[in-house]
Amino acid sequence: MAVNARFSKKFLSLTTFVLSIALTPTLVVAQDSAQKQDPPPEAQSVEQSNKPPQPGQLPPKEEPGVKAPGKTAQGEDKRVFGVLPNYRTAEMSAQSTPLTPKQKLRIAAKDSFDYPLILLAGAYAGISQLADTHPSLGQGAEGYFKRLGTSYADLVIGNMFTEGFLPILLHQDPRYFRMAEGTKTKRTFYAISRIFVTRTDSGRTTFNFSEILGNGVAAGIGLSYYPDNRNFPDYAQNWWVANATDATSQILKEFWPDVKRWWYVRHHKGQPTP
Repeated sequence: MAVNARFSKKFLSLTTFVLSIALTPTLVVAQDSAQKQDPPPEAQSVEQSNKPPQPGQLPPKEEPGVKAPGKTAQGEDKRVFGVLPNYRTAEMSAQSTPLTPKQKLRIAAKDSFDYPLILLAGAYAGISQLADTHPSLGQGAEGYFKRLGTSYADLVIGNMFTEGFLPILLHQDPRYFRMAEGTKTKRTFYAISRIFVTRTDSGRTTFNFSEILGNGVAAGIGLSYYPDNRNFPDYAQNWWVANATDATSQILKEFWPDVKRWWYVRHHKGQPTP
């Protein structure tokens, strides 16, 4: 029984790690494809007028970091791949505009209660059920829905602390400022590093206490509604999963406009299929 529990924990942690890196090559390939399909210089001016707006082209009235910076001709790009909430991503030019406490809470609430987050919670619940973590929750439909509830609670509590409560208390900026330029490797490491580095409301670079402590607090609260496995290894695993999830989401947000542009060029500009 003890061996099976240890295996389940390792399986869940390994699965989360794989999920955290699996999509990066897909995004990179899409970015390369978009670059390869760029037209010759004499046609760039024509193409530029037909491209969907890119980050950095927001009207001044848009609230930085509250409404997503990646816009399309059809409207705001509120979700990455139509699933991942994309409310706290902002372009670099928005760094000079600090957020009010109300705006920070709005970001946290939108990221927490946007309905696609339930899909992410459902995926984690499925992985947890497959690994039979927290076996007292049981199996079957009842066990799955219990895991769905606890997984969703983990995500909501984590978002509210990392994006709302602690950024207000510590005067830190909860937004992810998209790098947008540079090599793919540099941008990937930049996205991951924002788990540990952020900006203060005054514009200084500082350690991201809101992210690290926020996920730590959320992991601790989570132990109160899990009926078993209430020990430090389980706490550390919950903390690791939360940080890995946030790192993965930032990689996706970094490259999502490149994927979107590649898709637009390929399917709306009459480009030949590679």
